[in-house]
Amino acid sequence: MNIPRRYTCDGADISPPLAWSGAPEGTAALVLIVHDPDAGFLHWLAYEIPGAPSGTLPEAIPASASTPVQGRNGFGKIGYGGPCPPHGATAHHYVFGIWAVSRTLGLGAGKTAAEVEAAMGGDILGTTELVGLYKRQ
Repeated sequence: MNIPRRYTCDGADISPPLAWSGAPEGTAALVLIVHDPDAGFLHWLAYEIPGAPSGTLPEAIPASASTPVQGRNGFGKIGYGGPCPPHGATAHHYVFGIWAVSRTLGLGAGKTAAEVEAAMGGDILGTTELVGLYKRQ
């Protein structure tokens, strides 16, 4: 799947709408981590997403949103920072990973991925991912 330009640094640089289903029974919260393994870069960290068998996140979630709680991305900002690979590079992979957790994490905004991952600990019920591609023209 190619990531539409709208959700990148070449477009509006807003978060894409997301939908999921099939969360495991007992899911109290979800964690979303979006990263580029080609560059080792974190683009979005959202947590304390209410646990439910299915759900959605709307397009263009502002950094100030109370739900989901958002952490610090690789740009040093809270919220979403879209794909922005170097001009001329091959397409980069963007992994949208969702973790189902059996409890809420009790974390405020601005946490790092390492802090969120540590907070999840052994309470992960399941995970899934979607990979998108983006190449700058």
